Amino acid sequence: MAKLVDAEWVAERLESKEIIVVDPRRPMKYLSGHLPGAVNIPIYQAFGADGKLLAPTALADFIGGAGLGDSTTPVLYDSPEGQNAAMLAWTLEYLGRRDVRILDSYYENWQARGMEVRYKPVTTAATRFTARENAAIRATLADVRDGARAKLIDFRSPEEFSGERAIGDDVPGHIPGAINIVWRDLVSPPEKILAPAQKIAALFAAAGIKRGDDVIAYCRSGPRAALGYVALKEAGFDARLFDGSYAEWTANGLPAEK
Repeated sequence: MAKLVDAEWVAERLESKEIIVVDPRRPMKYLSGHLPGAVNIPIYQAFGADGKLLAPTALADFIGGAGLGDSTTPVLYDSPEGQNAAMLAWTLEYLGRRDVRILDSYYENWQARGMEVRYKPVTTAATRFTARENAAIRATLADVRDGARAKLIDFRSPEEFSGERAIGDDVPGHIPGAINIVWRDLVSPPEKILAPAQKIAALFAAAGIKRGDDVIAYCRSGPRAALGYVALKEAGFDARLFDGSYAEWTANGLPAEK
């Protein structure tokens, strides 16, 4: 699982060749200011035109092409609300990486503290990134459809969950049996990516999530649930991400509950 690190930890290692700082935001956001030495790996490019996560080999080419290789530890950061970093962290873990780090505060907090920022893009040579698929942290459509004993957490807004609001062609509602924990309740802007551990533990406890449960996180297309996945793992729960999420569920004509 990804580990959270503070700004001092990152600042002390900016010159180290053992890490690579990664900005998973969109290029325009990256060019508006980034950490020194940070390469841009915009997570939205990890998804195809159909909205689905690319195959492991294509992901490896994409990530390695940006300069992240097998021998350097990726250190990710983000702007509020942290979905980009969470999605890339999960993707790297899915590809077999166990050394992922996430800056526990936002880029804007780093900047507000007067810490060094840069504006020119950082170019690095393409390198080898080896994908070692870790299927244990990914839930497929079949897993969700047939996983009667799994606890499904829908990390979308209450309006989306209830069916009051639908996005695009989605059928209003949620996957039958799911419970709703709003992803925004897990974050703590403008300073920290995650809310205090006690608050997160209380949210999961109130939802009936217990240690040892088979927990599957979903949202509409992955990123909000990835943040939920990071919070679940940080709190000590076993979790998987259904990256296809509600969009894949409804696209396959499966039932929705209001």
